[in-house]
Amino acid sequence: MTTAEPVVHAAVERDRGDRDKRTLEVLERRRRSGLIRRRGWLVRRALLAADVLGLVVAFLVAETVVAPRLGISRGELLALALTLPLFVVVAKVYGLYDRDEERTDHGTVDDFTGVFHLVTVGAWLVLGGSRLIGSHNLDFSRVAAFWAIAIVSISLGRAGARTLCRRHASYVQNALIVGAGAVGQTVARKLLQHPEYGVQLVGFIDSGEPAERHPAVSAVPILGRPDELVELVLLLDVERVIFAFGWNRDSELLPLLGLLSDLNVQIDVVPRYFEMLGANIDIHSVEGLPLLGLRPARLARSSLLVKRTVDLALSVGVLLLISPILMAIALAIKLDTPGPVFFRQVRVGRGNGRFRMWKFRTMVVGADERKGEVAHLNKHLQAGGDPRMFKISNDPRVTRVGRVLRRFSLDELPQLFNVLAGQMSLVGPRPLIVDEHVHVDGWAERRMSLRPGITGLWQVLGRDEIPFEEMVRLDFLYVTNWSLANDLGLMLRTPAILARAHGSR
Repeated sequence: MTTAEPVVHAAVERDRGDRDKRTLEVLERRRRSGLIRRRGWLVRRALLAADVLGLVVAFLVAETVVAPRLGISRGELLALALTLPLFVVVAKVYGLYDRDEERTDHGTVDDFTGVFHLVTVGAWLVLGGSRLIGSHNLDFSRVAAFWAIAIVSISLGRAGARTLCRRHASYVQNALIVGAGAVGQTVARKLLQHPEYGVQLVGFIDSGEPAERHPAVSAVPILGRPDELVELVLLLDVERVIFAFGWNRDSELLPLLGLLSDLNVQIDVVPRYFEMLGANIDIHSVEGLPLLGLRPARLARSSLLVKRTVDLALSVGVLLLISPILMAIALAIKLDTPGPVFFRQVRVGRGNGRFRMWKFRTMVVGADERKGEVAHLNKHLQAGGDPRMFKISNDPRVTRVGRVLRRFSLDELPQLFNVLAGQMSLVGPRPLIVDEHVHVDGWAERRMSLRPGITGLWQVLGRDEIPFEEMVRLDFLYVTNWSLANDLGLMLRTPAILARAHGSR
């Protein structure tokens, strides 16, 4: 070591200390000036207003529609007055106001269980309490109506509040991704594909340019090195930092986390083995050391029975409900172009078996024979992507009626008959054609441990925009992390996703 090195080292440390001090001073000035009006501030207040409005609406409807001749008693007004602040406090304990700021894809569907539980417990505790103290001012039928209406009105109110918040500038979070390698580019691609998350990716942080760039993120700049992260967070008003390091540089992670801890920044860390981790992992600890618990990849017979029961009950109910729509679609197809109403295609099912999947015909007769003519239009091939996927935007073989059906996935409705036949499920892995399935091997074959679904993770998270490898991984995660609540959540999310789709299939 030369005599100059200690002097240089001391100067670097002094400069770093001055820089950290300036960072904290800027942050303190921001806090005092009240300039921080971010997603959390906005969404918490919007959700609180939606909850109060939902409870009041439920109360008024229950009072005026159910036994209106009874009038509004003082006991019921008192119950409402006590319920409103108590609901807000307990909802805060449930975390119903805080998760939008932390989770990019959090929505009203994720809140439903908490809202249902909270309203159920609250309504019946109020009724039971009134009976215990000998008061009969609360009418049972009204409480039951209030309970049912409140669940719906609060959920709808929350959905509306989030829709309004997403149009507000404060909802958008500027984000930086630390690490421009393959993992960081994967995260960036997902954020760019989902503007509804309200995350505006401003750039990468990395020590150098990556060896390869995915075409979808080629325009995202590298703004600086890891040691410049704090300054860039303040300069660009960044609210979310996502660490997606190459894992040979873990030593850089902890110091950066420490520097960001006081900056009111949401920090996300992509975990190791993220390819195998689903949303249902358990976090436990050993002597304060957090561990991620992966559940055994097996599904009990009782779970399979529950899933099949739900499939049968819902598919029968939906078919009865939409039967006039099915007949109208069939008539439109018949009048539009010559040929059959339905199109049946061989797909790979559970246990790699084969079955014929039903769809409404959306292409001209003989479209399969013309596949070679339009192969050059494959959007995955054009984008330098995965040639195993064959999807064409504005396919010239699609009929006029077919374009409308594809836009809203109405051509998929006959798959409900496959569900009744036990060949498919309402929710499950993507049903691949044989030519696509031959590329699935090894651990990924476990994706067909369950019946393929009409919808699933692949449908909700990107549809045709998802590369083949990622689609297979999502199916694997779905199968190995199955739960009934997950299925119901995916079913509830699907209509909104289809409404935003543009029918590129």
